[in-house]
Amino acid sequence: MEMIEKSLENLEKWIEIHDYKGYEPFDGLSSYLFPITMGSLFLERVLQQLVRQSPVNLRPLLGVKPLESTKGRGYIASGYLLRYKLTENEEYLDKALQCLDWLDRHKSPGYENHSWGNHFEYSARGGRIPKYEPTIVWTSLIGQVFLDAYELTGDERFLQVAKSACSWILSLSRENAPKGMCISYVAYEQSSIHNSNMLGAAMLARTYNYTGNQEYLGVARSAMEYSCGYQLPDGAWYYGEAEKFHWIDNFHTGYNLDALKCYLDFSEDEDFRDNLKLGFSYFRNHFFEESGRPKYYHNRAYPIDIQCASQAIETLVNFSDYDETNLGLALKVAEWTVRNMQDPKGYFWYRLLPIKKVKIPMIHWGQATMHKALSTLLLGLNACEK
Repeated sequence: MEMIEKSLENLEKWIEIHDYKGYEPFDGLSSYLFPITMGSLFLERVLQQLVRQSPVNLRPLLGVKPLESTKGRGYIASGYLLRYKLTENEEYLDKALQCLDWLDRHKSPGYENHSWGNHFEYSARGGRIPKYEPTIVWTSLIGQVFLDAYELTGDERFLQVAKSACSWILSLSRENAPKGMCISYVAYEQSSIHNSNMLGAAMLARTYNYTGNQEYLGVARSAMEYSCGYQLPDGAWYYGEAEKFHWIDNFHTGYNLDALKCYLDFSEDEDFRDNLKLGFSYFRNHFFEESGRPKYYHNRAYPIDIQCASQAIETLVNFSDYDETNLGLALKVAEWTVRNMQDPKGYFWYRLLPIKKVKIPMIHWGQATMHKALSTLLLGLNACEK
């Protein structure tokens, strides 16, 4: 536990010294080379992947600067709130509230309700996501932090932001399926992805718990019907049902499980309990090595990715009430990650490859997620000791 506390202290110092800014894996289109892609999705992806996959940091050479991150700020705010719950140190609460005020001011432009997106252009197999265009993933995860603050402080303004985020989620299109409907990943087209659909459902269900809004609950249940209906017989989920999305990875599985557990906890709907148990069994049995090293995919370890480590820690702690050994595994993963992926300067490296350590500091994808994960772990360990 002392190792984790020291690690978190060093990480917090790095984050605050760098004013909550940093690089991200997919920020390559912030380069001055972006105009030469001439609107070609293929060329945009080439540039983005060149920056992302390079084992050396090309960003300073290509004019990519450390940026703000709404999702990063949300994760850090969550970490501060968890630190406050553990220590009762008002400084942590003040820092969390400053982050939430910043997020309130920096919601995505162009939408009346609260929603959040990237501070850079993004191109992928699923298409383009313009700069600042919100996604249901970012909006749901950040919205949950506003609910955390509401629970902790009782301040109605945080609940109002959460309700606003739910209104944005409800405005998204939905794909009809034989069972349920899938809420779209983005607002400008239908994009059906399991983790985003389930995260949106979790946000709606948890906000329903405080508002009694039946529409929230109805849409949340329909979303869970969709994703649980497509759960594979062994408990896994593909990233999405389109053929191009047929992979199974660590941190998206963690998102799915945390979201489904949240839905069950706040909806009192037990119809998907067996899906949760089967999914968690798959997660625990397929994504960890004996040493505590987290695997990226269900069938291979590399790349060893900091997002997989952080999400694994968080999910395992969240499921410690199911089996107390999950907390022990979370600690084992955290200790392995601190020993093998934390830089002496305090930040966590992006990835470990078979013959290369990629030591680039990513702000959301690494620092913010590890800040929340380690804070979650310390609170869980403290509760276990009592």
